[in-house]
Amino acid sequence: MTALTTNLHFHGMGLPPTCHQDETLRTAVNPSDPAFEYRIKIPLDQHPGLYWYHPHPHGHTEQQVLGGASGALIVEGIEKESSEVRGLPERVLVLRDQKIPGMAENDEDSGPGKDISLNFVPVMFPLHRPAELPVRPSAREFWRVLNASADTYFVVQLRFGSTIQEISDPQPLELVAVDGVATEAKGTAAKEILVAPGARAEFIVTTPAAGMFAQLVTLKYDTGPDGAVSPYRVIANVRSSVDAPSAPSTMPRDVGFRKKLAPVALKPVKSRKLYFSEDRADLKDPTQSAKYFITVEGQTPRVFDMNFTKPDVTVVQGTVEDWTIENRTKEAHAFHIHQIHFQVIERDGKPVNDAAWRDTIDLPYWDGSSASYPSVKLRMDFRSAETVGTFVFHCHILEHEDGGMMGSIRVLPHALAPPERTQKGN
Repeated sequence: MTALTTNLHFHGMGLPPTCHQDETLRTAVNPSDPAFEYRIKIPLDQHPGLYWYHPHPHGHTEQQVLGGASGALIVEGIEKESSEVRGLPERVLVLRDQKIPGMAENDEDSGPGKDISLNFVPVMFPLHRPAELPVRPSAREFWRVLNASADTYFVVQLRFGSTIQEISDPQPLELVAVDGVATEAKGTAAKEILVAPGARAEFIVTTPAAGMFAQLVTLKYDTGPDGAVSPYRVIANVRSSVDAPSAPSTMPRDVGFRKKLAPVALKPVKSRKLYFSEDRADLKDPTQSAKYFITVEGQTPRVFDMNFTKPDVTVVQGTVEDWTIENRTKEAHAFHIHQIHFQVIERDGKPVNDAAWRDTIDLPYWDGSSASYPSVKLRMDFRSAETVGTFVFHCHILEHEDGGMMGSIRVLPHALAPPERTQKGN
């Protein structure tokens, strides 16, 4: 992999980790190569919802995603699982980030944060002039928000006010889907939704009445003393007018019934612990950068090596495992795994009532003194036959992933695995 090498990862899709589909470890497309064709077949059991694609050449992923090389990918049919969105105006909102021209990275990280954009409309330092989002008054709309940034957290909120100076009233966001999967908690309303780097949130909003002012904003997110800032910013001024153009698309109204897969008892066959850690010892040397690790407990922390011969984790297709991920650093991270989804079972050792299936989850920073680390317990789903092969898990803050915070996993075909494999693992 070089700075000119590229490839594609289809984030959240249940595609095989094989060449020409969703394989990022050995697929390297260089400028002098012939055109490289991706040929993917969406699995029949792929949940309808919002996904995305972006380059994944290890060591250079952040640079390419900061450059805007990404796009939304929608698997149609969510209205068959969530009747609330049927017939609603639909908007796809893609949030990206990029470096501030002429500003050193350390100054950017500790000061204004990276510049952001909404559907390629820049919201730039120092003016941070928002994008413009014209809408029809008092209309229910279906907004599909993708955080396609390399490093920036967004805490999305829609605010109303009677004047531009008085926009402070947060509006309910009716959550429909997370990371491409419709949530069972239909109609759940929140005043703000955290969308970590790589994550997606799909929700219903009611646009402001005629004459009302509104803004789509991101609240400040505390990434910790070692983290890069994600400050409060206005993303877009939402202009309500009867003359506003209609939304770019509308969800179908008359749909058939989508047959859901038969439920399977999710009984984990193994539990594992992994943890995020860092080596920041040489940061006083301007030629050095931090080293980032994600480590299976019992192994030695090390930056990811593309030339590994033995994967960090080996599992068996057809099984379910519980993974506890700890954050032992003073900055926030976002855990992501390719090929599969997972459920959040616990946060900080306490059970959570969260039925959503995700592919990315935030982990807050460690305060440096607490006896326990921030953690999540995840139920990892390796039942699909499409998961067989070797792929990766990593922090989706891409500066960290490029810096070594990535691990490898091999999923063995069920028929080839020794019986004791599902008990002992690797």
